[in-house]
Amino acid sequence: MFETFYELSKTPFSRDIATDQLYSSIMLEETLGRLEYAAQRQLFAVITGDCGTGKTTIIRKFKDYLDSSQYLVMYLADSQLTPRHFYKGMLEQLGCEAKFYRGDAKRQLHREIELMRAMHNLQPVVIVDEAHLLDKEMLEEVRFLLNFKMDAESPMTLILVGQSELWDKLQLQAYAAIKQRIDLQCKLPHLDRSQVGEYIERHLTYAGANHDIFTDTAIDEIYKFSSGTARLINKVCTHCLLFGSQNGKKIIDDHMVKLVIQGELT
Repeated sequence: MFETFYELSKTPFSRDIATDQLYSSIMLEETLGRLEYAAQRQLFAVITGDCGTGKTTIIRKFKDYLDSSQYLVMYLADSQLTPRHFYKGMLEQLGCEAKFYRGDAKRQLHREIELMRAMHNLQPVVIVDEAHLLDKEMLEEVRFLLNFKMDAESPMTLILVGQSELWDKLQLQAYAAIKQRIDLQCKLPHLDRSQVGEYIERHLTYAGANHDIFTDTAIDEIYKFSSGTARLINKVCTHCLLFGSQNGKKIIDDHMVKLVIQGELT
């Protein structure tokens, strides 16, 4: 709808944008570099950040960034994940039917990983999303999983991704043994004001905009509303583009942003 009015060839601020077209902040590039290092060395990494700061986006970009001839990425996102379902999910992604008992499934997973590495020269990268929702039993199982060949090596790269409360949880004494095993930790910050402007410009450029649509004062208001959270930036910008197209406004200023926020988003 608004794409035609603003002469855009694609839809900006949507979730399905190709990862190579996404805005890359300095912190995002640093995080990708750390994750690549974790994959190369088969490390245990934890990524945390507040809601909407781009954790899943980074994982998407990381997955596309890895060479599929060298790495096999396995992904799980389940708020009720149990050790048995963890092994079942991993083995299904390896094309196997998991054994019923947890211990048997764990040994089965280790065997399949060793075969994959020996026969196909593939390194497994396991990503567990929404990890802040994992209970203590599942987090303990992660620690036991990484004990391999008398703790001489790790069977896989393991990346836990979750909201900031995951790192808060890992500070507790009850999780000290797990925290000690973490090799890399990355916390995603909110975008600052200049980055919000760059973010909006990048999305509009991707969509084919041939001129600025949001004024500097409009971006100021978007930053105030979103606090630099990418998901909220996407939401307010999309609402503003809809409002602007419906009201025949080619340029979106701070007054329009305020109207949209007060009328539609609060």
